[in-house]
Amino acid sequence: MELRHLRYFVAVAEELSFTRAAARLHIGQPPLSHQIQQLESEVGAQLLDRSKRWVRLTEAGKLFLNDARRVLALSEQAMQTARRAERGEAGELRVGYTYSTPLTPLFASVVNRYRQQYPGVTLTLHELPTVPQIAAIAERELDLGLVRPPDISIPDSVSLTALRQDPLVLVLPSDHPLASQPSVSISDLRDQPLVMYPRTTGTGIYPQIFRLCRAAGFQPSIAMEAGEASTIIGLVAAGCGISILPASFEIIRMAGVCYRPLSDAAATTALMLAQRKEENSPLVAAFVAIAMAIAQQSGE
Repeated sequence: MELRHLRYFVAVAEELSFTRAAARLHIGQPPLSHQIQQLESEVGAQLLDRSKRWVRLTEAGKLFLNDARRVLALSEQAMQTARRAERGEAGELRVGYTYSTPLTPLFASVVNRYRQQYPGVTLTLHELPTVPQIAAIAERELDLGLVRPPDISIPDSVSLTALRQDPLVLVLPSDHPLASQPSVSISDLRDQPLVMYPRTTGTGIYPQIFRLCRAAGFQPSIAMEAGEASTIIGLVAAGCGISILPASFEIIRMAGVCYRPLSDAAATTALMLAQRKEENSPLVAAFVAIAMAIAQQSGE
């Protein structure tokens, strides 16, 4: 049984005339009659009563007509869905993001605009550190990632594009001696206990802090580790040490904590878009285009 058989039957059932149905379908009447006979043979039931003067639906034909219409409607829906997916208007897009990314205006702008322009796409967001995101993209478990610069060799199949630069800031107790300074140099942090992400989480900020400290001539002293930025800031408020985080975390206001800019030129971190190099999905292309356009506008 083919879809055309169902279309032929529906036309005859609605017109109750082989002549009118043949004209509607732009085919000859004898081929139409033959196709209906083939359909009835395939179904194993008489669907139409016909004489030289009239055509009527049998009880089996009435029930079959309802199902035939549903099948044809589903087939049309399937074609429309496939066409929308081809245009990047349907399907699922899986995007990773780091802990600090949602605090940046760019993230909200990109996600909001994408949802507005492509409401038929299921946008699934996953919070992950940089290194696991890159691995997930390479393994096709994620389609895109918003990451920080990794301190590892990335797979050949993955590319990184910088969207924006974010300054790093010092997070310290409000009564800390360095809190009285308008800005702080990395070299001023010698012998200061640091509260940091664990190295095993795979965040891009961890190795960068070590590079900055080594460039300033000392090895950082880690007092405590925590997997969440809000926990790190809370530990700073509790006097457990100081920390360095992307400036986007300044939006988190907590009693007993203040933020100070770092004067070192290298104390910045990029927000990057990670994707597969050979990706040809229109879903991915649409999100990338929006992210790049908004990044360019915000950088002007």
